Amino acid sequence: MRSAVLKDISRLVVKLGTGVLTDARKQPDLAQMEQLVAQVAAQRRAGREIVLVTSGAVGAGMGVLGFETRPKELAELQACAAVGQSRLMTTYENLFAKFGLHVAQVLLTHDDLEHHERHLNARNTLVALLDRGVIPIINENDAVSWTELKFGDNDKLSALVASLLPADLLVILTTVDGVIENFGTPAARLLPTVERIDDSVEGMAGGTLSATAVGGMATKIQAAKIVTRSGIPLVIASGRKPNAIADILAGATEGTLFVPLPNMLPGRKRWIAFFHHPKGTLFVDDGAKKALREKGRSLLPPGITRCEGDFDKDEVVRICDEDGTEFARGISRFHSVQIADHQLPREEVVHRDDLVIL
Repeated sequence: MRSAVLKDISRLVVKLGTGVLTDARKQPDLAQMEQLVAQVAAQRRAGREIVLVTSGAVGAGMGVLGFETRPKELAELQACAAVGQSRLMTTYENLFAKFGLHVAQVLLTHDDLEHHERHLNARNTLVALLDRGVIPIINENDAVSWTELKFGDNDKLSALVASLLPADLLVILTTVDGVIENFGTPAARLLPTVERIDDSVEGMAGGTLSATAVGGMATKIQAAKIVTRSGIPLVIASGRKPNAIADILAGATEGTLFVPLPNMLPGRKRWIAFFHHPKGTLFVDDGAKKALREKGRSLLPPGITRCEGDFDKDEVVRICDEDGTEFARGISRFHSVQIADHQLPREEVVHRDDLVIL
């Protein structure tokens, strides 16, 4: 299965977590960064396009500013990011230069990818850099991001970047070998392949105890949901192994492979599904859920049982069943007040062209 899923990979996104980039002093680990850069450079020389999503800015800044644990105050976090990001990029530039490669810094906020024109512009910029053999190095713009503008973690950011391009593969390199079944017990073992993300897989994920990191395996599972629904495979593997990327691309049993759904979502559907903070929720009855999921229908007023949130027309909303489980997202053609007050003509509230089943 690995060989089939990972054949013909020409464009990949590689995400490097804080844990594999910094040392015990929370400073950039130069030897470790050098071996990671060497892996990326080898794939670029092999003719593949590579986008790097990097963590480590806040971690690098923490050491400079004297923080032993990740600050909780927003201003202190942003100060760490501002100091650390410049140090991080200088290190990357010097390391890639040894291989004759150029890099470009791209700092993003969630708002950059939610707004449709900026979304397309970000994609066009990345493609232009790749066309010229440059390696884009992407990070969240932590020095200015706050609450509603944030992606939340770089695992999600890497999944969104892979979906934006789109990429042929996302590789998340971390401090563990992949998803571990029965973690912490004598029966612990690496889960080599995940064909479906269900409750048992999510139950294997935990957070992180790192002083510098944000996520953990839980955020990586959420990233997997995004890319696999987009039609892109994901491998979570150890960033401490010098040949991890090459082994993954060769089809070796390295890390945990998340198998994508068979058909890639069109670009606009990916944008609707994954690049928004939904502004409200529409609850639908079982008949409407079946019509949307199984028959590809639009959402009509009679199927809506409840409306929550304050949103305008043309904003993205969650679509949930009566138990509150989200199963779709779409663009509402009406304001929330009209829907809640049942002031609707018998027209599509969410047209099937503006709706994505998750």
